[in-house]
Amino acid sequence: MKIPYIQKRFSEKRLATLEMANKIIAEYQAQGFELTLRQLYYQFVARGLIANNDREYENLGTAINDGRLAGIISWDAIVDRTRNLRSNSHWSGPRSIVEACAQQFQIDKWETQPRRLEVWIEKDALVGVIEAPCKRNDIGFFSCRGYVSQSEMHAAALRLKAYEAEDQETFIIHLGDHDPSGIDMSRDIQDRLSLFGAQTIVQRVALNMHQVEKYNPPPNPAKLSDCRAEGYIKKFGKHSWELDALEPRVIDSLVESEIKKHRDDRLWRAALKVESEHKQTLQDAAEEMD
Repeated sequence: MKIPYIQKRFSEKRLATLEMANKIIAEYQAQGFELTLRQLYYQFVARGLIANNDREYENLGTAINDGRLAGIISWDAIVDRTRNLRSNSHWSGPRSIVEACAQQFQIDKWETQPRRLEVWIEKDALVGVIEAPCKRNDIGFFSCRGYVSQSEMHAAALRLKAYEAEDQETFIIHLGDHDPSGIDMSRDIQDRLSLFGAQTIVQRVALNMHQVEKYNPPPNPAKLSDCRAEGYIKKFGKHSWELDALEPRVIDSLVESEIKKHRDDRLWRAALKVESEHKQTLQDAAEEMD
């Protein structure tokens, strides 16, 4: 949806930037992914088109903003996952709500599984990337927004302990930046859940050093002001890497793969069959309504 609101003349260099942005956006839309400005920026960096610094990030943001206003970049092309309008749902009548229920109806397909999983991610801006594999697999997911607040961690421990009381093992699949605090967050989640009595195992699936070596995301200087920097630098060196720099399809694949390691597929298929039967019951009821 390209809608021009202003007339603006661009330099050849700026036009080339906007053309490349449209190319990258199209690549990811073809794969079913939406990009934040930060993710688009890292694609420019990874392709050697711009340097990895705050000035280049601001310049790209200005270019994208101007390109949208001038009708060169689609308004649907870049998403902001942290600011969204919330409102009530509405239906045209009784039949429409029953049909909606039939489409949306789900049972808890992990209730019969020996393990219970949740996916936690450091950054709110990346929730949209993990949302797809989590919803496909009926997994709860959570944006930590850095270090998890004490109240939310306590609530999580109570939730996980309730699963454990039903003889389910509990696992947290955690994703975060590879920097002093991002690495430490996985340790912090494990320690505080244990403090509150949960037996949960925290499995860090990204960003890890072997993935840095495999996917070669652009590096950033480790934050020397971070109180954890000294220990980090001794172990990993003076560079850090952001989770945003991984392609969305890579993050999707990492989460999907880890979930399947824990799932009993025989029990999963049985739950899907029960769910399908319940959906059909609702659909039959909707079709009987005027």
